[in-house]
Formats: sequence, structure tokens, C-alpha cells
Amino acid sequence: MLGSALAEALLKSVEAGLIYAIMALGVYITFRILDFPDLTVDGSFTTGAAIAALSITTGLPPIIGTILAFAGGCAAGALTGIIHTKGKINPLLSGILMMIALYSINLRIMGKSNISLLNQDTVLTPLSGGYSLVIVMLLFILVIRFMLNAFLRTEIGLALRATGDNPRMIRSFGVHTDNTIIIGVSLSNGLVALSGGLVAQYQGYADIQSGVGMIVIGLASVIIGEAIFGHKTIVRTTMAVILGAVLYRMIIAIALQLELNSTDLKLLTAGIVIVALILPMTRRSMRERSISRKRAGELLQKGGHIDA
Repeated sequence: MLGSALAEALLKSVEAGLIYAIMALGVYITFRILDFPDLTVDGSFTTGAAIAALSITTGLPPIIGTILAFAGGCAAGALTGIIHTKGKINPLLSGILMMIALYSINLRIMGKSNISLLNQDTVLTPLSGGYSLVIVMLLFILVIRFMLNAFLRTEIGLALRATGDNPRMIRSFGVHTDNTIIIGVSLSNGLVALSGGLVAQYQGYADIQSGVGMIVIGLASVIIGEAIFGHKTIVRTTMAVILGAVLYRMIIAIALQLELNSTDLKLLTAGIVIVALILPMTRRSMRERSISRKRAGELLQKGGHIDA
């Protein structure tokens, strides 16, 4: 009985992990590629959920509602980028200001704090039961990953990566970094909102508090993925982020099966991020010590040969 319950929980965690992986890819764009600490995520995730839920309950086709959720996230991200680049406001503060503003905007969109999607057809309704949702979501996230990898190899994508690495250098080549930042933050929050819209349809409701802590979950997915699966290339890192998101949800599912109090999940998330941050540093330190010892041994051997 316990084994079947755990298997079911793990299947659900993989389903949720693949949906949240879209959000993790969005977080990866700002935090890793652009080096932009964007806290808009907590608000734009709810924006996507709110737009998708409202669209579906008012009779629009679910696919249209999902696309509108992506567009709404892009608009929120673009506003954050504009506040930072044109208003010359610190990127961290820009994200915080936009996150606060989105709370009121999301309430305006929803009209109330919660919208139920029970008995409503969604894009995920035909996929309920068996492994259909896992297979389709896996294919969908791989398509998004392929498109993101292809975009980051384009002229705009390379400018985006260069803006995060060395903005002064890229400006010296005549690239308007303000535009690349706005594009990057917009795309990032578009993916976050798309994930929010799909999560709302997966859970059967959209809630005004659904985006709380999403930035931590996104960072946990990115950091876990990079720590375990590596991040030497863009192609490898984007896959690592997806696997990190799935692994994170599986860890949470196992913790719940072990009857860990649900109120302690945020503490568990913080602990996972801390371990994931410490692990690569510990590995690097051990590797450097090993190299130092090897070099010291070689020097001692050379010294012995000279004395002889």
C-alpha cells in the first residue's frame, strides 16, 4: 500500500515538476544569463494563473487563455525591465516594486482571491489518467528548451548572454543593453506566467497567493540542476534546470510521504538550496586540495632528484 502510494506521489511530482520546469527556465534566464535578480517572478506567476483561469471561466478556449497568460507575463517582465533601464532603478528594487504592483493587478484581473476551474475544460483535461500528461509535458518542455537554446544562439541571444557577462564590453560594440535587458526579463516572466497558467489548470484553481515563494522554488531548481548535472554549456544547463525542477518536486513528494508537516516545506526548500549551494563549493575545494597535494608531491620528488 505504501509502495503504491509513493509511486503515485512520484508520478504526480514528475507531472508537476515538468510544469514548474518552464518557470525554472524563466528564472534561469534572468539569474544566470542576464545576472538580473528579478523578484517579479512571484507576481508574474500569479498573473499567468489569473489570466488563464479568467479566460477559461469566461468561455475562451483554454489554449487561448494559456497564450494570453504568456503574453501577460511578457508584459509584466517588460515593465520591470523598463523601470530598471529607463528609470535607472536598482534591478532588485525594480522587481520588488513590480511584484508589489502585480498583487493589485492580479486581484483586478481575478475580481476575487480565488477562481475555481473545477468542471471546466482545460488544455490538460484530455491528458488526465495514465502517463499521458507526463509524456506530453515532457515533449512540450523539450520543445521550449530547443527553442530557447536556438534563441540564445541568435544575434539577439548572444547579445543577451554578453550583456549578463560584460555589459560594458557589449556596449562598446554598439549594442543597446537596455533593449536586451528588457527582452530578456520579458521572455523570462513570459515563461514564468506560462507555467503559472498551466499550474492553475493542473491544480484546478488560481489563487492570489499561488506565486508566493516561486522565486525560491525556481532558484532551487536551477541550483540543484547545476550542482548535480553540471553547467558547462547552455545546452547542458537548460537540461539540468529541467531535471532540477523535477528532482525538487520529487524530494518534496517524498518528504510529504514521510509525513513531514506541510508547514515545514519552505524550511525544507531553504535547506535544499543551502545544500545545493555548498555542494559544488565543497567539491571545488576538495579538488583544489587534491591538486595542491599532487603538486607538492611532485615538487618534493624533484627536490629529491636534485639533491641526489
